[in-house]
Amino acid sequence: MIDVYTWPTPNGHKVHIMLEECGLPYAVHPIDIRAGDQFSPEFLRISPNNKIPAIVDHDGPDGRPISLFESGAILVYLAGKTGKFLPRSTRGKYEVLQWLMFQMGGVGPMLGQTHHFRMYAPETIAYAIDRYTNEAKRLYGVLDRRLEATGAYLGGRQYSIADIATWPWIRSHANQGVDLADFPQVRRWFETIGARRPVARAITVLADRRKPLDDKARENLFGATQYAAR
Repeated sequence: MIDVYTWPTPNGHKVHIMLEECGLPYAVHPIDIRAGDQFSPEFLRISPNNKIPAIVDHDGPDGRPISLFESGAILVYLAGKTGKFLPRSTRGKYEVLQWLMFQMGGVGPMLGQTHHFRMYAPETIAYAIDRYTNEAKRLYGVLDRRLEATGAYLGGRQYSIADIATWPWIRSHANQGVDLADFPQVRRWFETIGARRPVARAITVLADRRKPLDDKARENLFGATQYAAR
């Protein structure tokens, strides 16, 4: 059994999708990041960076429990555990891993900032909105050209953890100021993955817990609380 400490965000959904795709048994433990659950000592023992998701696999590689944080590391671990969604050939593996790193270092952080300044910032900062919206569109262009080149998925002809990592971030394309009509290959890829039954199941995980942000939630997510020493 795998314990998943999570919330219905793009990073959380990456791991939900991987678990569903692999058919692994898992138990969901909500970490309500609006309420500040991510700062609890219990969660920090698993995820020292106070970010979701994190997992505890009670059947670790040496027969003992192992805990992991960082969604990309979790995806690589689960791929290794199951032998799924990461090619075994050296060339194929690194084709996928480079696009996983592209998501971790570019797509996630930049689209997250785009979403923040367009939707959640307490004041309208035109420079920040323009900067991050333009960067979002540039990244969509990179994805579109890659998907045109492969004709299928980010890592090549086969669906992989690179797609699983990236897809949840594209769900909020409208809030990022992006029209998928401008990126036809991304739209084709997005619709193809969205039609997968494990993906459809995964995005329902804790979906009923999402609610509009109140002042306490804004403070826990964006205020000084997150910078306090622990």
